[in-house]
Amino acid sequence: DMPGTPHPGGAQEASLSDAQTTSLRDAFKEFDKDKDGFISCKDLGNCMRTMGYMPTEMELIELSQQINMNLGGHVDFDDFVELMGPKLLAETADMIGIKELKDAFREFDTNGDGAISTSELRDAMRKLLGQQVRFSSAQLNEIDVFCCFVRMMSR
Repeated sequence: DMPGTPHPGGAQEASLSDAQTTSLRDAFKEFDKDKDGFISCKDLGNCMRTMGYMPTEMELIELSQQINMNLGGHVDFDDFVELMGPKLLAETADMIGIKELKDAFREFDTNGDGAISTSELRDAMRKLLGQQVRFSSAQLNEIDVFCCFVRMMSR
């Protein structure tokens, strides 16, 4: 096994952040009423709702069948993570990460001075939109605010 060779499936396997695991654990604890380390099938739906998911009746029926067949009718924390993890990850996959922001920032910051000037932004907009762009002073002001925000985020 050479150093630097990617492991098959290793990098693709997205994992939950600590914050996500904690929120799953909190939700699980809340519904583990008798503190036996399991939540019942019917509590799972309520638990999902408290986490902001709106499972359909069909999803809940499928889940309960899965749980009754494979897990003896109740879910421990690991099962819960297995069921909920992909939902959390799918949700966060849509969010822009700091890395993407930094990459975008570098792309715009053509002279590499750590700031995006209005002219650099104009150039970037021209490249993106492929035409002469004229900004009103209100838009330029918004652009400055945005640049400030991106600079803050990408530190």
